[in-house]
Amino acid sequence: MWEILWHSLSHALLDGLKLLPFLFLTYLLMEILEKKAGEKAESAVRRAGKWGPLWGGLLGAVPQCGFSAAASSLYAGRVLTVGTLFAVFLATSDEMVPIMLSGVASGQTDLTVMVKILGAKVLMGMVSGFIVDAVVSGLLRRKPSMDIHLICEQEHCDCESGVWRSALLHTVKIFAYLVVFTFIINLGVELIGEETVAGWFNSLPVVGVLVSALIGMIPNCASSVLVTQLYLDGILSTGAMLAGLLTGAGVGLLVLFRLNRRLKENLLITGVLYGFGVLWGVLFELLGVAF
Repeated sequence: MWEILWHSLSHALLDGLKLLPFLFLTYLLMEILEKKAGEKAESAVRRAGKWGPLWGGLLGAVPQCGFSAAASSLYAGRVLTVGTLFAVFLATSDEMVPIMLSGVASGQTDLTVMVKILGAKVLMGMVSGFIVDAVVSGLLRRKPSMDIHLICEQEHCDCESGVWRSALLHTVKIFAYLVVFTFIINLGVELIGEETVAGWFNSLPVVGVLVSALIGMIPNCASSVLVTQLYLDGILSTGAMLAGLLTGAGVGLLVLFRLNRRLKENLLITGVLYGFGVLWGVLFELLGVAF
């Protein structure tokens, strides 16, 4: 048991340390935009909002959990549109790329398969993001209108002491929050075990897409590792694999619930994210598309 606890804690700390540069740069950028750029920056954000899902999909494909965390922070600060947030979440590839590369090295899969998966995730992220901005953002009544000081008020930080100090305070608080919750999630995954999860798909093949998308919702980079490995082992179909990887937004959801205090809005975003993962996964299953 002590070995499991240490393994879960060490991975939580390592995952948190990987995110530190992204978190700090994100909060530093937000502070600079708020303090130095003012109305010009807000105007630029409004103009870029229409094409946000395009850039969100491309950046989300970079194999690093930090981009989903950064997107959540920027969304909470009302810098990004909700569609851009979805584009990043759905396109996020985090640990999938290194696992796929190891599969290529071992002969389990081909490099072109990984490229196809990344391309599909980017495209689906972009399309979904534009759809969300056109439909869901109207329901949320949320437009990009920079209010970065809102995060300062919620986090009770001394944001008048300078952009560097303020960014550092935000980073430390979110880092501690992520380490604690990542440890809890890692511990749960360790106790359940990969074999148990694989058994769920073998016993319930009809709802494989639903289960995979649900596993992807676990706010941790480890979920994409599990889904990718199950796909390489031949347990998951292409549709089920995509469903899990599309909903696997890494720690983005954790940061969203921590910084964006509108609980109903967060729950709606989570539900729609799950819905998109299932929708795209089922579509691939019905069309019989396989990588």
